[in-house]
Amino acid sequence: MTKLMSDFAGRFGASLSLDENLIVERQSRVFLLNNRLKGLVLRDFYYAGVYLGKVKNGVFFPSFPLLAMIAERRANRIVVDERTEWLFVCGRDIFRKGIITVSGSTKRGAHTLVLNKGCECLGFGRILCNLDAEEDRRKVVVKNVSDVGDFLRRERKHHHSP
Repeated sequence: MTKLMSDFAGRFGASLSLDENLIVERQSRVFLLNNRLKGLVLRDFYYAGVYLGKVKNGVFFPSFPLLAMIAERRANRIVVDERTEWLFVCGRDIFRKGIITVSGSTKRGAHTLVLNKGCECLGFGRILCNLDAEEDRRKVVVKNVSDVGDFLRRERKHHHSP
């Protein structure tokens, strides 16, 4: 399990080392516990500690607490302006003009975390072109892969379907 998460963090040029003894998997969901909580958790539980993500068909889907943990390390990340922050959380891709700063890889195909000016992780995307070389500020340069608004959009779709 830790290999899946380490490999995921590696997509962002970050290293992630978690104590394997404190990671618990329950019904494809992965949690990070502390020593005290680990002693209290029974075999059958719904939620405990920090939710790290889930595994579906051998693919790891991260939680936002895990993305925030990766963002605290040296990792590929961009900081976006307020307008871009709102559009990204609404599921939109990122234009070059909305990026304030870039850290880590700027190469096409790399994954990058997306942060607002308050350094809060909003999600992540895939870089579509070399950011250093792109001069067209109106060009989409980061494809939205996952954002914090996704959960709300899924809930809305679920509750409003006929």
